[in-house]
Amino acid sequence: MSHSSRSFSSRTVSSSIVSTHVVQPGGWLGILGGGQLGRMTTMAARTLGIHTRVMDPDAHCPASFVADEVVVGVWTDVEAAARLASGVGAVTLEIEQIGVPALTRVAQLAPLRPGVEPVRIIQDKSLQKSWLAEHGFPVGDFRIARSADELVDSVHALGGHVFAKVARGGYDGRGQARLGVDRPSSEEEVRRTWKTLAAEVVVAEAALDLALEISVMAARSPSSEVRSYPAARNHHERQILAWSVLPADVDQRLEAEAERLAREIAEGLGIEGLVCVEMFVTRDGRLLVNELAPRPHNSYHQSERACATSQFEQLVRAACNLPLGATELEQPAAIHNLLGEVWLDAPGGVPDFASALSIPTVRLHLYEKHEPRRGRKMGHLSATGVNGDEALERVKEAYRRLLG
Repeated sequence: MSHSSRSFSSRTVSSSIVSTHVVQPGGWLGILGGGQLGRMTTMAARTLGIHTRVMDPDAHCPASFVADEVVVGVWTDVEAAARLASGVGAVTLEIEQIGVPALTRVAQLAPLRPGVEPVRIIQDKSLQKSWLAEHGFPVGDFRIARSADELVDSVHALGGHVFAKVARGGYDGRGQARLGVDRPSSEEEVRRTWKTLAAEVVVAEAALDLALEISVMAARSPSSEVRSYPAARNHHERQILAWSVLPADVDQRLEAEAERLAREIAEGLGIEGLVCVEMFVTRDGRLLVNELAPRPHNSYHQSERACATSQFEQLVRAACNLPLGATELEQPAAIHNLLGEVWLDAPGGVPDFASALSIPTVRLHLYEKHEPRRGRKMGHLSATGVNGDEALERVKEAYRRLLG
């Protein structure tokens, strides 16, 4: 199955609520999710004089240290979601895995931006990938499997080299398996993988010969204003983002096409807020959409330093129906993620922060998570430079110094 049509559609997914309500400074914004993305969104809201209430399963989540109020509830808790939405001017989110009934209840009480239907589509990779293909956006070959037999057939149909991903949940390498990518996989191994993934639906994607990975963040306001950020270049290790740099430093044709795709996806989904479009650039020059995220994204943390408007302020502006901010690059910047192993592997369990901060333009951003685990995002480093390469080298050197 090949999905390479370029006849892009701008049809808008119907929204549960249409509202032009503006949340002014002094008003309240609800945020579903209180992780690091919710924390940084809350910090941006405070700068604009907007109060925040977050909902998270953990009363001591990263956002709790800066938000005005915290509602404790799991992602499927309809009553907790209703408490979050009660009395606020609008609600947005920092994680897409919120139950649809909870989203629907929120939308009955306050403008939900990005909207119920866009999140419903994006949170299920099988729906997301199918929506992209059906609307003419370029994606790699894929199959949807609902049984072990169908996964076996999918691996065979896709040439034996496949990434298998659970349709719901799964991120930062979780809920994924490589089949036939590093070595041939037997039918027995594929069936074991189905059991290990333990999902009702799995998306099987053909492995691609990649030149690089990029992403583009787009913002769309309730008044249908759309802005895109310059493309970021990303590097993953063990399926987790290690570093990202703005600008991506790709040719102008590719840059223009990537930004156009992101804007058209935002318009087609009817997003009110942010959508980050992760893309592959193959060695034969194709630009393919990988995954979508209807929220701030790890690959745009450096927008806080590279652009006039950070992704977090842009989300607050869009969610509150304020004018979108400028997205043009003002200075190159890069980030490097800090995972739990930085603490676990550092001498004495204490990274050398002072040494890292001695490098010009480097800043440290910690999320106030107090239990470092391997693969857990605990913070990031950022740096600017005269070009992307200099900014990237600075955060890489700072990262090396952290480890002692």
